[in-house]
Amino acid sequence: MPSTAMTDSSATQTTRTTTTATPKTTPKATATVSPYQQLSTLLKQLKLIHMLTHWEATENRALQQQWSYAQFLLSLCQQEADRRAQSRLKRAKKEAQLPTVKSLTSFDFDHCPTFNPAPLMQLADDDSWLDNASNCLFFGASGVGKTHLSLGLAHAMLEKGRRVKFFNALALVQQLQQDKQQLLLPARLKKLDRFDLLILDDLGYVQKSEAETSVLFELIAHRYERKSLLITANQPFSQWDSIFPDSMMTVAAVDRLVHHAVIFEIKADSYRQQQAAARQRE
Repeated sequence: MPSTAMTDSSATQTTRTTTTATPKTTPKATATVSPYQQLSTLLKQLKLIHMLTHWEATENRALQQQWSYAQFLLSLCQQEADRRAQSRLKRAKKEAQLPTVKSLTSFDFDHCPTFNPAPLMQLADDDSWLDNASNCLFFGASGVGKTHLSLGLAHAMLEKGRRVKFFNALALVQQLQQDKQQLLLPARLKKLDRFDLLILDDLGYVQKSEAETSVLFELIAHRYERKSLLITANQPFSQWDSIFPDSMMTVAAVDRLVHHAVIFEIKADSYRQQQAAARQRE
């Protein structure tokens, strides 16, 4: 019987490989950032706002006047420093809450012929007395210019970068009295320590009561040899028994105030009364 050859289709199966062609892509061009753009970005990150706003105008001036690189950089830095100083002074004035803008140069010293302004001008020019926690005390009758001089000195200290705070003495004492009742007086006194100079205007209007004068003494004692006080008062020290309830507290308060202090006594007629009389004559 003849044999028949069988062919197994699975054995003879052919494997086909399909190749898919990958389309060619064009590489994306990298965006080039100019040095000017990089500089603006960095100035913004560094919060050098004035430089960011004015560097191009300064560059143009530098090219025209052929500045060196150092001159160009110095000009930019000086402008930024000046802007920051102006902003700081603006914030400091707002924080100080001076009631009016007064200067020492606008004070009429001819109105007080016996007053020697030299020591006061020295305090205005050299703020080291604040580093020494020295005090400044103005005495004189109402209307002779105590508040004007204190505001002028305060403004000079603000321009030197010092922190100043102005208070009507009676209003501050009442605030401290309230803080003491709420057991917050130590915290309040510590908060006031951030000011290099604390101004207490018209101290003589503080009422002679144990509650009010007690917190006033605590304020004076707390700032003694720590921070400076500037005080204006109608009464000389010899009449301060009208402020404090007993002579021992008066002596203790005065002793702390005058230990490191420059004292000014203004003897003159009331400037406000003279102005009023002059207006009536007109």
